[in-house]
Amino acid sequence: MNLPGGHHLVKALTRHGVDTLFTLSGGHVFPIFDGAVKEGVRLLDVRHEQTAAFAAEAVGKLTGEPGVAVVTAGPGVTNTVSAVTAAFENGSPLMVVGGRAPAFRWGQGSLQEFDHVPLMAPITKSAHTVTSVADTVDMVDSAWTTATTPKQGPVFIDAGVDVQVSPAELDYPELQTRALEAAPLEDIEALAELIDRSRRPVIVAGSAVQLAGAHRQVRRLAEAASIPMFANGLGRGTLPADHPLSFSRARSVAFKTADLVVVVGTPLDFRLGFGQFGDAAVAHVVDHGDGLASHVDLAVGLMGDLTPTLETLAAAVTRTDRSDWIETLRQSEIDKRTEDRDQMSTTGSPIHPARLYGELLPYLDDKTVVIGDGGDFVSYAGRFVDAPLPGRWLDPGPFGCLGSGFGYAIGASVAQPDCRIVVLAGDGAFGFAGIEIDTLVRHGIDVTVVIGNNGIWGLEKHPMRAFYGYDVVADLQEGCRYDQMAQALGAKGTLVAEPETLSPTFDDAFSTGGVSVINVLTDPTVAYPRSANLM
Repeated sequence: MNLPGGHHLVKALTRHGVDTLFTLSGGHVFPIFDGAVKEGVRLLDVRHEQTAAFAAEAVGKLTGEPGVAVVTAGPGVTNTVSAVTAAFENGSPLMVVGGRAPAFRWGQGSLQEFDHVPLMAPITKSAHTVTSVADTVDMVDSAWTTATTPKQGPVFIDAGVDVQVSPAELDYPELQTRALEAAPLEDIEALAELIDRSRRPVIVAGSAVQLAGAHRQVRRLAEAASIPMFANGLGRGTLPADHPLSFSRARSVAFKTADLVVVVGTPLDFRLGFGQFGDAAVAHVVDHGDGLASHVDLAVGLMGDLTPTLETLAAAVTRTDRSDWIETLRQSEIDKRTEDRDQMSTTGSPIHPARLYGELLPYLDDKTVVIGDGGDFVSYAGRFVDAPLPGRWLDPGPFGCLGSGFGYAIGASVAQPDCRIVVLAGDGAFGFAGIEIDTLVRHGIDVTVVIGNNGIWGLEKHPMRAFYGYDVVADLQEGCRYDQMAQALGAKGTLVAEPETLSPTFDDAFSTGGVSVINVLTDPTVAYPRSANLM
């Protein structure tokens, strides 16, 4: 096939199933755009390159296969840095393709001339420049394999506009699939024996379970050995909330009194108390060598592809009667959920965030992808919103990069086109990418955005007051009319100031298509109860 380099690049991507490129217009990638048009690949353009990268990451999170962002040279690439770093920390498969100033002009001061690779290398699994058309297909295939090999993560390639326009006749080699390898059998058997001996075990399922498509296997393990399960990140939904082994509110009791905690597919970071679970033995199951915690004295560490590893482990354990342990956690779960219901009935205005979620929950079903983008407001969401299925909850992850919500919504519309999308945004987070309402409207994406508008950086204001007795740079505009901004961008915008109007507003938003932005004035004096997680 005698085609320009940019066309070859797109054609190489289509062989991996890519049908959408997230982008923002720029001259250094025009030949790639031309290739996309000729190959029938959708170009979904956004208002900031960071959003394009977040959208591509959402595809990776939801499908386990990289989404692709195409961005122009110089600032086009540098604008993706925070989103790419988030994907790196999340272990999300993502490919960013950058334009580049032509090689024959390098060093002469070309427009947006910048060597991206040294910048991108520390925050990606691989970063390379395509220096000749002949290398285009192999470079795409190699980057794709790198992105999807555990630990999954972002990859970067760029190509000079001279390479993109140069024609060449290339062969397309047959794609190879990677064989899955379980952890060593002796290690699996050691963990199975540890599980069988334990009286109060729990499982924590993390994001890599979703990325590996290993939900059935970890569920089989829990059911085979009668082990209560908790989840974080993309692991949410591995078990539905009504499953007898599914828990979320009883974490404190479980982690303080368990005798074994089996953490699957997530690091032992601040979200899990750095792996400190009282007197419990800790087992860590990961899909790559660097993932095993080195700061915790592990009873067992398994490293292997999660699907076969968990399949083998589930077959090796013995069903044990743990009804007393399960009942202890269930009673704690019931007590905590009763407290939640009391909070969700809070009256008065400004509106308590819990009351907002109490009114919202009936509208969320198994065809809804819920996206959290914020601090305290989204912490309440993480507490109250149960994911009924895998892939129904997206949050920024441990890097904590705000502004991901609209990109995730755009990516979710591609990866889960049959689902309703709900973005839960704090007013601070909304400010990072609120202009993307224009993108949602232009591309006809069906999204409901609920803003918790308390006029402050709540995650910072309350702790700073507790530490120092005062706060600075923690206030936003009180009662800001983000709903009017949404209207100006072509969406439906509604201001909600009284709790009694929440339900009718949700009724209206969920019964009509298009983009709805619901600006809810929430109480700035309410702080989400948390322990410090900075140290």
